[in-house]
Amino acid sequence: MELTPEEKNMAEGKYGKATQKAMEILVTLGEIYGAKRLIDISSVQIAGVSYANLNEPGLNWLADMAKDGEVRVFTTLNPAGMDLEEWRKLGISEEFAEKQLRVVEAFGKMGVITTCSCTPYLYGNLPHFGQNIAWSESSAVCFANSVIGARTNREGGPSALSAALVGKTPEYGFHLDENRQPEVTVEIKAKVQGTYRFGALGKVLGDQLGKKITYIKEIPKASVEELKSFCASYATYGGVALFHMESITPDKVQKIPSEMIKVTEKDIEKALKELDDDTDIDFISLGCPHASLAELEYIAKKLKGKTVNPKKEIWITTARPTKQVADRMGFTKIIEDSGAKIAADTCCVVAPIRGRFKGLASDSAKMCYYGSGRNKFAVKLMSMDECIEEALKQ
Repeated sequence: MELTPEEKNMAEGKYGKATQKAMEILVTLGEIYGAKRLIDISSVQIAGVSYANLNEPGLNWLADMAKDGEVRVFTTLNPAGMDLEEWRKLGISEEFAEKQLRVVEAFGKMGVITTCSCTPYLYGNLPHFGQNIAWSESSAVCFANSVIGARTNREGGPSALSAALVGKTPEYGFHLDENRQPEVTVEIKAKVQGTYRFGALGKVLGDQLGKKITYIKEIPKASVEELKSFCASYATYGGVALFHMESITPDKVQKIPSEMIKVTEKDIEKALKELDDDTDIDFISLGCPHASLAELEYIAKKLKGKTVNPKKEIWITTARPTKQVADRMGFTKIIEDSGAKIAADTCCVVAPIRGRFKGLASDSAKMCYYGSGRNKFAVKLMSMDECIEEALKQ
């Protein structure tokens, strides 16, 4: 890789040990993937925030980087393992809370904006079309590349932090035009509407095509909420970081692929059946990826004046800034008066909840994947309305 004089100074330790280590990581990564240079980025989003994932070695590494590290670009965090302010109401232990707060403190010391969310584009970390960024949360990466048209590889936690400390990332992968072109056309011959059916579609495509970049036809419209659900599912089941959806996503394609597959109603129903363990539900999770303000308003209207079954736990996870607006609008009070819980800063994927519940219902195919695989819950993918009805069922 060719380095500028400033980059060489960083690599030689003239900007501190943390920046030197960051350069070592970025240069090594660039050389592995054949990058010729580092390029400027406008923002970073860092995953690997939950202490449940980091444990003591990860915390110690962060604390060491925080001794003299300081980010150079706007940087936000992925969800933590708990609500940073109201963790007790979620049943989080004192021991875990103390260590999780130390993790967030280390990031904050480096100048990272410690709003912990998998949907940074909903509250202020919003790149524009064509900008180079360095994000690491799988659904956010897919959303940024596909829906926004920004450019990012799927960074790991250390490489994302390194990019933030240097303000640059190696130029390879999805930063290059030639790597953003579709490989297969997908015709949708099924009704795809609602977050849960978009999630089912993500599972179908991920299972069938893996990481292939798709050009998706015959979806007439899709909301932000449906697209974030699709991105989360597609990235989870297929490892996908980019897709094109005709008349919806902004990237122009050079050529529509001749290779084609069709997705039928039968495929969607099969995916829904595979995410239905036909079990009793004691835990309902909404907000994966983090709930938008529109979703919180919708849930509040559905729960107003009603009471959820006290034998069931319901979490609606969201970003702290989104919750603050929901507080002001009265949505939070309506939801929590019903017995449901709004959890900011965290996600049921990374919270330490294994063993606490048996049957999970969610409108998120991603949540079902991790609920089953990581937490060993029986799972059921349902619409948001069906999830709310399940929570209210006495």
